[in-house]
This record gives sequence, C-alpha cells and structure tokens, in this order.
Amino acid sequence: MRPILVSSCLLGLKTRYDGTDNRCQNVIDYLRDNKLIPVPVCPEQLAGLPTPRPKCWFSRGDGDAVRVSKGQLTDEQGQNVTKEFLHGAQETLKVAQLSGCTQAILQQRSPSCGTEKIYRNEALVTGIGVTTAILRENGIIVFGHDNLPDKNN
Repeated sequence: MRPILVSSCLLGLKTRYDGTDNRCQNVIDYLRDNKLIPVPVCPEQLAGLPTPRPKCWFSRGDGDAVRVSKGQLTDEQGQNVTKEFLHGAQETLKVAQLSGCTQAILQQRSPSCGTEKIYRNEALVTGIGVTTAILRENGIIVFGHDNLPDKNN
C-alpha cells in the first residue's frame, strides 16, 4: 500500500473555509480500489489560518505566479494572505516528503489546491493553486478530485 496526499475536505473532514467538507465518494472509492493510504492535508490549516476563515481568491496571477513572487491572494476582507498560502504550501510539501507521497489528489478550484481552475477576483479562471504549484515544482504528481488517474497508476 502506497501513501498519497489528499485534500482533507475530500475525505469528509470539515476543513473548508466555511467549516464544511467536500466529501467525495469517487475519491474514497479510488483510494480503496487502488489500496492507497490517504495522508490528509489542509494547506490553509497548516498555514495557521482558522476554520472557518474568510473566503480567499487570487487578486493577481495563480499559484505559479505566487511561487515566483508575482502573484497575490486576498481574502474577502481585502487582506493580503499570500504569505500564509505560501507557508501552507511549503508545510504541505514537508508532509508529503515525510510520508513518502509521490502523488496527490487535491480539491479543484481551491486557491491552495486547484489543479486546473482557480478563482481570480471571484471569477473562475484557468490556473493552479499555490500548493499544487509547490508540489509539482518538487516532483509530486497532482491530480484534481474530478480528474483521477487511471486505476493503479
């Protein structure tokens, strides 16, 4: 059995910004069917942000832009939270490395975990989250919860 990093909200943990979860039975079934051990993570919580917390989105760029100091995240109160999201991504990378994860399944559209789509100024656009950018930069294969790899990959 191999470990795989998984957004904790997908496993039914109430870690979303609004204190709810995004439990995804397809992800749970995929983990079981492929004999994978989920390593739950919430980058925002690892950054020290509370749950619930203000909703956040990119005001400039996406996760790749943040990674090279050209992007910015803002919460709904107008506070710059870029530093916190970058810290959470780096802590998530540490968890992946400590647990031997080479792959991750993350929540699509999240400012941390988005793998194809993110919110910029409250509009859904093409882009990736900060954690996805940091994990991929470090050789971890990242899938969105809605785009799981073929069985046994």
